[in-house]
Order: sequence, then C-alpha cells, then structure tokens
Amino acid sequence: MKSPENKVSLIPFNHHSKNSSQMKLKTVLGAIGLLLVLVPSSCRRGCDEEVASILRRQTVRFTQPPSRIPSQVSVDAPLLGNGSTGVAIAGTPDSLVFYLARNDFWRLKSAHDEGYPLVLGTVGVSIPGLKGASYQVDQHLYEATTDAVFSKDARALSCEAYVAATEDVLVIRVRNAGKEDLQGTVRLCLPPDNGVFRDVRESGTTREGVSYILRAFEEEVDIPTRAAVAMTARPAPDGSFTLSPGKELMVACAFSSNFKSADCLKTVVERLSSFGPRQERELLRAHRRWWKDYWSKSYVSLPDPDIERQYYRSLYGMASCSRDPDFPPSIFGSWVTMEPPGWLGDYHLNYNHMAPYYALYSANRLEQARPYYGPLLEAIPRGNYYSEVVTGIPGGILLPVGIGPLGIETTRQSASIEKYHHDWIDSGNIEHGGMFWGQKSNSAYCVVNLAMQFYRTYDPEFTAKVYPFVKGVAVFWENYLTKEGDRYVIYNDAIHEGTVGTMNPILSLGLVHMVMQTACDMSELLGVDADRRPVWKERSEHLSDYPLQVRDGKTVFRYTERGTDWWPSNTLGLQHVYPGGQVGLDSDPYLLEVARNTVDVMRRWSDFNATNSFYPEAVRVGYAADSIWVHLKEYSLHTYPNGFQYDNPHGTENWSTVPNTVNEMLCMGHQGVVRLFPVWPRQQDASFCRIRVEGAFLVSSSLTDGQVGEVVLYSEKGRDLTLLNPWAGRAVEVRKQGGPKRVLRGERIRIQTEAGATYRFRPARWLRSSGIQSDE
Repeated sequence: MKSPENKVSLIPFNHHSKNSSQMKLKTVLGAIGLLLVLVPSSCRRGCDEEVASILRRQTVRFTQPPSRIPSQVSVDAPLLGNGSTGVAIAGTPDSLVFYLARNDFWRLKSAHDEGYPLVLGTVGVSIPGLKGASYQVDQHLYEATTDAVFSKDARALSCEAYVAATEDVLVIRVRNAGKEDLQGTVRLCLPPDNGVFRDVRESGTTREGVSYILRAFEEEVDIPTRAAVAMTARPAPDGSFTLSPGKELMVACAFSSNFKSADCLKTVVERLSSFGPRQERELLRAHRRWWKDYWSKSYVSLPDPDIERQYYRSLYGMASCSRDPDFPPSIFGSWVTMEPPGWLGDYHLNYNHMAPYYALYSANRLEQARPYYGPLLEAIPRGNYYSEVVTGIPGGILLPVGIGPLGIETTRQSASIEKYHHDWIDSGNIEHGGMFWGQKSNSAYCVVNLAMQFYRTYDPEFTAKVYPFVKGVAVFWENYLTKEGDRYVIYNDAIHEGTVGTMNPILSLGLVHMVMQTACDMSELLGVDADRRPVWKERSEHLSDYPLQVRDGKTVFRYTERGTDWWPSNTLGLQHVYPGGQVGLDSDPYLLEVARNTVDVMRRWSDFNATNSFYPEAVRVGYAADSIWVHLKEYSLHTYPNGFQYDNPHGTENWSTVPNTVNEMLCMGHQGVVRLFPVWPRQQDASFCRIRVEGAFLVSSSLTDGQVGEVVLYSEKGRDLTLLNPWAGRAVEVRKQGGPKRVLRGERIRIQTEAGATYRFRPARWLRSSGIQSDE
C-alpha cells in the first residue's frame, strides 16, 4: 500500500554541479615578532602520563542504587565488561546483585520472538547488617575498576570489582571497613525460569568448594548454545561468611561457552580450582596493562569536564562490551538483565547496529570495531536469497531489519507473527518471510561502517574480508535502479519503517552513492572486478538529485521525491550527510546552505533515535560551532552515571555521539582533505593525539588562544595528503622525521607521504629584523 503523496513544493537541485565557490580562507600577511609554535602536550614524551592524568579525572560516581534494573532495555547501573563478558551491579548495600551475561550466549533461532541474547545468571551478596546503609559506587575509567563504600553507624563495607580484560574472569573483593563484624552470604544463581522456551539448567558445588551454574538451549534451535559460570569465595567455601574488621572476602567467577571451549563447564571449574591471591594479582596486572594500552591509542583534552567525561565514559563502555569478533554486543551492550530484551536485543540494520561504532574509527579503536562486521559476513547467503526471491536479482544482497550472530535472522516470519501480527504480512512489511518494513536500504546502510574503516585504514586484509559483502550490495543496487531518461530512480523503497512504496528516499540516494564509490575503491585496492567499476561509477554519476522542499521559509531536504516529505523525529532526511558521507565542507555552497537549513529546521539535538547522527551531521556541514558545543554539553549532562541517555531505552548507540562529534570537530578527514579544528569554538583550548582520519593518517595537534599548534601526522600507508593550511596565509614548514624540512605555500598543502613516516607541520618562521617570511 503506497503512502499518499504529500503536496509540498519540490525544488530540483543538481548535486553533481561543480563547486563554483569553495570555502576560501582569508590570507593574512604580516606579523610582529616570532610566532611561538607550541607542541601539543598530548604528543610530547611521557604521553602515557598525560593520558593517565586526563583519565584519572574521569571517575564516575553513583550515589544511589540503580532503579532501572532488571530491565528489558538499557539499565542505569554500574557496568563492567571485557568485550565478551558483561556484569551490571544492582541492588542495595545489604543485597547486592551482579547480573552476568555474555555476548555469545543467545537462543539462536531464526524466527521472530524466538532468538535473542540471554541472561546467564547472578551473583548475590547479602549482608543484612547493612540495610539502610549509605551508597557510593565509583568507577575508575583508567584502571577499569569499580569501588563501592557502604556505611551505617559503626558498620562499613568496601568492595572492589572488575572483569579482567585478558580473561573471562570477574573478581569481587569485599572488605570489612567498619568496627563491627559483618555476616553474610554469597550465592551464584541461575536466572528465574520464564517458562517460554525449554532450557537445560545445572547447578552445584564441587568437592573443592567451587560452585557452578550452566544454562543451555539445545532443543528447537538452529544452533545449540551452552554457557557456564564457576565461582569461588574465599574464605567462604559454603557461601556463608563472617568478616571481622579489616578482613576480606575474595569472590572470583570464571565464564565460558560452547563457542570458546568444548566443555565449558569443565573449563570454568578447572580455571578456579587453584585460583588464589597470587593468580588474582597477576590477573589484575594484565588487566591494568590492557586498559593502559587501550587509552593510549588516542585521546583528547577538552575544556569542558562534562563533555570530556562523557567522551571517555563512552569509550569505556564500548571497550567493555565489544571485542568478540563473532558476537557483537546487543542493542544494550553486554548487559542483558531480563528476557526477552527489547527489540530482541538484535542487530537492527536500519541504524541501531551501526551507530555504536561510529566513534571507534576516528578514536583509533579498531579492535572494538572488529565485531561489527562478523554477522554481516555470516548473513551473505540469506542476503543473496532475499535479493533473488524478493527482487529477482541474483548475486545481490538484500537484508531484513533484524539479524543475529552466526547467520541468525531474528525477525524472520514466525508463528508469533502469523498469530498476532498478520497485518504486517498483509501490509507488505514482510516479504517472503523477511521483515523489511518496505526498506531496501538495510544492506546499503551496513556498508557505512565498512567504508569508514576502509578509508581510514586502506588495510588490504580487512578489505578482502568485507569486499564480498560490499560487492553484493553494489550488484543489488546496480540492478534495482530504474533508468528514466538520463537519471536512475529508486522505486518502492521506504524512507521510514512502514512507508511502503515511496520514491527516491533521500537516505537511499546517499547510501547508493556511498556503496558505489566504496565498491570501486575497494576493488581497485584489491585489483579485482575492474570491469564492474565503470558500471558502478555510471550508476552513481546519474543517480537522481536529492529532493528539496521549503519549510519554515527555508529550503531544506525532502525525505523522498514522492511520498513522505518529513518526519517529526529522527534524522533520515539528513543521513545522506552522515553517516552516508555525501555532503561536506567541499560540497557545493548551495548544497551546504540547504544542509545547514535542514539542521536549523530539524533541531534534533535530543531525539529518541537520531542524536548519534545529528551532531556529526551538523559538524560535517559547518554548522555554528558554538551552538553545537552548547547542545553537546546539554547532551552530556542528560545521562545516567553510566553514560546511557536518561529516559531513553536505547543503549550503546548513544555512546558514539560525543566522541564522534568531538573528533570531527577537532580533526576532520573528509572529501580528501584533512582539516584541523574545522568546526570548533575558537575560544576553547583543546588538544588531541592520534585521531584517525581518512587516508590512514593519525593526526595530533592543539589549539591555544585561538592558535593551532604544531601538527604531527603519521602515515600508515603512504597515501597522498591534502592538508587545509591551519595557518591561513602563512607558508608551512614540513619536516619528515629524520629528513630535511620543506616550506610549502597555499591554502592546501599537498605532499606524497611515505608509509610508516611521521611528518611535522608548523608555520614557517619570520625573520625578526625584516618581517619577511623565510623559506629556510
């Protein structure tokens, strides 16, 4: 059923026209005295101390017990994890509950309402004497450890917990910090049986005092799953303890699954059979080393403590939930606390699965980005199937809205849909068993993150892995487009879920441009499919123009050429800008004006879905930096202590907003040009180290009193560099490490870099006596 055509004036615009007046920087000649160029502190020797100093400012404090846990959506609790195992801390001082989950513990069934990530179990620490005690939990981001202090009169308890970065082990140390004995129990428990699907459950205690639980789904599933936890509590082999003042209880839990070991229960029990203080100290040292290395990959120093804290909270969260290459985190990260989780906790392909990773590429956290594409590669056969049966295109990739790991399709037509939601089938939102909601763009949307990593790394190994997926999506679109005159048109593609039958959705237009360009560049890097490149380029060059309209007296983008014109929430009318990457500061000035107008009219600075793309959209088109900064401050304050957005059920997708926006404001590599502080409040001092930009460059610099300091650039692949001159009107001194300096002039500094070389850029010196700029 087609949506009724909205009668809003359409303004044609040719987005292929040449940029008639590119942004020019005013040339300033003359200076008094010698300009002192400051090397950014974040790039000097001792950078480990610098990043440690920055991160140790970022303690996250909880002053009351979390209230949104257990929950089917995101929680407000302290979060621990190592990218595979997740722990959320709930409860009150007298009854703490540690919720346990794993990224690889799913009910793996391709059917709607039948496949989703699961709760593995809980650790409960009960100390009745602390009922009514004060509550304070501090999370130290640099060390990734969590400390708690609970006190009531002469009774006090301190607690330290961490999930080891290098092993699937949780350690909880509980110490009596008061003046009276504390009695309690510690129990490892399976979650309540919700009675929906039959599972295997085991629990018990070995002769050595190791307690354990196992949960498995082996019947009526596509792929069997098993996961186990073992626990020791010393000195409380039976789970009961009495702590005199100054004494400590150490609890350790080991985790595994059938995807990590042949006998996961045996593995976890054996891991703890000889686990004691010495082993724990070694584990903690390795844990701290891993996190130290993680934080040094890149970092920023910002003038606003609230924005800076949200920046690092977000990167902490992603490190804690995203490292397993076959099992990315769910919508709510590794912290599933109730079954079934909202939206089945799956990998939603019309933005939710992509958004959490946006910041990781510029923040140089590629290990955390690696899990993103594992499920996409596993879904290729199903994408080929839908491409052929739904649209008659063999060899293409067309994916539904929801998938899971290992080829699981979480939204496939099921008995539940046929019984309770037959209207979804009747309305055309489900086609050949796949839930598409009328959208053909899901697979193209999947490519945005692949493109981000490709253009920032030019890594042949990565490219070879993901190219089959990108090629399949390009094959689909080259055949799905309809040629009308001298342009290609997209028919029967929804801009928003359920808007079936619309024409030329602006999101799809942007994504198709991006897919075709990425496919061409990947094939060229790999030296394959040279015969396909002219086809893909021709489709992109003749794709329909972006539809426009007038709203609030301004020319803005229209959501579709025919059909939906606008939407009261979301930013689908701007996502061709970001993450699609099709509009930027080198685009036609009129197109940039339309984009900024659309930001003005949308005003989605706080949105249920869209803030993770809206802020970088505003940066990419050069919206007012002061305005972005003010809204980013408000956004950073509108959170729970763990960094999840307040009163927003979505989880990890909003962790990309602040670091991604800040990195783009500090250093933007887009449209073949590297820009320093391109959209930044010039009165705000800041520095950054090793932001990763397109071209496989790692860039460091600073801004002090409005002046850009020395720029240090490391070239991974030796690609050509175009740097927008950070010192308008000045000649630039360029020095390769170990080589002679050169002096270059112009608005854009262009050099051929060498792989593995470091380059330093600074304004050329002025001769104090004559005021004449020197080339020496």
